[in-house]
Amino acid sequence: MTPLQKRTAATTIAALSLMATLAGCASDATTADTTDSGSDSGSTTDSGTTTDATYTDGTYDATAEYQSPNGTESIDVELTLADGAVTAVTVTGNGTSPDSKRYQGEFADGISDEVVGKSIDSLDVDKVGGSSLTSGGFNDAVEQIKAEALA
Repeated sequence: MTPLQKRTAATTIAALSLMATLAGCASDATTADTTDSGSDSGSTTDSGTTTDATYTDGTYDATAEYQSPNGTESIDVELTLADGAVTAVTVTGNGTSPDSKRYQGEFADGISDEVVGKSIDSLDVDKVGGSSLTSGGFNDAVEQIKAEALA
């Protein structure tokens, strides 16, 4: 075997070993879908862990910021909870540019279909109504609401 072949073989073995190690790590990281468990305890979170959180029924408000190409934007989120599930949602945009206002409006128009009827612990919104950046602000607001609603 030539020196070049030995180096190639060693590099290939090292790469395969690294891939196997990373694949083993990746199998432990699961992402939950936004499915409704029907209760507020034993729900699966977006990190794949089970939580036994209990939330107080009621309506909660939060304001969250996110970065857009036009700078910092914010949205106001109002969630109503019953038995740990979202029963109503309202998102009000505070866009500072025409694009931000449009995307926030599209997000607000489509968010109800994505979250109403789902466990608050399962929420992890990605892209709604063509708006992906507003989702980051929404998810931050949900975390604020979860902290406030813990019984």
